[in-house]
Amino acid sequence: MVAEQLIPHGVTDERVLRVMSEIPREEFLTGRARRHAYEDRALAIGCGQTISQPLVVALMTQSLNLEPESVALEVGTGSGYQAAILSRLCRRVITIEREPALAEQASAALKRLGFDNVEVAVADGSMGWPAEAPYAGILVACAARQVPPALIDQLAEGGRLVVPVQVISEEPQDLRLYTKIEGVVTYRSLFPVLFVPLRTG
Repeated sequence: MVAEQLIPHGVTDERVLRVMSEIPREEFLTGRARRHAYEDRALAIGCGQTISQPLVVALMTQSLNLEPESVALEVGTGSGYQAAILSRLCRRVITIEREPALAEQASAALKRLGFDNVEVAVADGSMGWPAEAPYAGILVACAARQVPPALIDQLAEGGRLVVPVQVISEEPQDLRLYTKIEGVVTYRSLFPVLFVPLRTG
């Protein structure tokens, strides 16, 4: 996976490459999906949700450029795999999942594998998690029609937010990297992606 999918396609951060080579992706999947864990594609995980393809996980993680003392927020826990990756690059991860069944499965997998610096919360991800804000990095693993204002508010000075934005219906989403410098938030487009939609409420 690392040699054939990540390195040839722009993943250069040695920390990200190391973590993705160490964390067993199949442990966040069940049943027949486990045999496909390292294939270059998204996989269904139930409740209408997916685990992103490895390259997208790696590039989104790399774009956050987390420091060891950072606190990160993830919106869309899913299987828990992305949270596990983030947890090995920063001090603490808060991850929000809307589906209680997925949150329970992800929390169990993370605990079983020893990821003790991850907190899984069942909540509306568009509202973020104010209790632990501000965040040096925020990763949104579902597509928003516009960036939720709460996430911008909870981004730390100098922080980074990576989120797929649905610009045009029925088209791939625009993966964007937002940064906050001296209180001013700007973004640049990274590449087109296909994520399940962010559901609010």
